[in-house]
Amino acid sequence: MNRRFFLKTASLCGMTAAAGLAARVAFGQSAPASIEPGADSVLLVVDTQNCFTSGGTLAVKDGEQIVPVINRIGKAFANVVLTQDWHPRGHVSFASSHPGKKPFDTVHLSYGTQVLWPDHCIQGTEDAGLRQDLDVPQAQLIIRKGYHKNVDSYSAFMEADRHTSTGLGVYLKAHGIRRVFVTGLATDFCVANSALDARAEGFDVYVIEDATRAVDLNGSLAEAWDAMRRAGVKRIQSSDLRLVSGPVKS
Repeated sequence: MNRRFFLKTASLCGMTAAAGLAARVAFGQSAPASIEPGADSVLLVVDTQNCFTSGGTLAVKDGEQIVPVINRIGKAFANVVLTQDWHPRGHVSFASSHPGKKPFDTVHLSYGTQVLWPDHCIQGTEDAGLRQDLDVPQAQLIIRKGYHKNVDSYSAFMEADRHTSTGLGVYLKAHGIRRVFVTGLATDFCVANSALDARAEGFDVYVIEDATRAVDLNGSLAEAWDAMRRAGVKRIQSSDLRLVSGPVKS
C-alpha cells in the first residue's frame, strides 16, 4: 500500500465531543475555533458506498453511522465532491486474481506492495452504489477510482502508481477551493490517503473524525493519524464546524 500503513479488520472509532477534544490534544492540537465553511471550501465524501457498510463485501464496522453526520454537515457546504470505488472484474487488488492468495495477503506489484481484498465495489453492481441515504444533492462531481484493472486507487487525487492523477486537484483549484474537509471510509485508508494527497496539492486539509470510521490492524490507525499530523492535516469533529442554515453562495 502506498502510504506505508495497511487496513485489514474493522474497528469503530466514533467519539463523543469530550473524547474528540482529548484526541485533538493528544494529536498535538488545541481545540479549534468554530470553523465556518465558505465558498473556498469543499466537503470531500470518500467511498460512502454499500460495499463499505453493513452487508457490503468489504464492510467497515458501523460505517453507515457516518451518513447522518455527513448529511447534517453537508448542508453547510456549497461545494461537495463524492468518490466511488469502481473496480472491473478481475481487478489486480482482488485476492481472487492471484492464485493461492487470500484476502489480506499482500503481493508486490510494479508500484509497490499491494494488499489483496475480497472482490468488492464491482462496476455496475448494487455493492458499488453510493448509499441511498446519503443526502448531499448539491454534490457537483463524482470521482470514480480504481477502474484501471492493473492499478489500485486509494486516494481521491492520485492512483497507487503515484503517477496517474484523477484530476481532482486541478478541478478544485479551477473552482477557487483552498480548504478540503474530508469524510468517509475508511479513516486509515482512503480517507488518510486522500487527506495526504490534498496536502501535497497545497490545500488546507481537515479530517472530520466523527464523519469517518476506521479499519485498523496492529496500530495502522495510529500510524495513519501520525502521518496526517506530520503532513499538517487538521483533525476535527463535526461539532467544530459552524453550520449555517443553508449552503453558502459560491
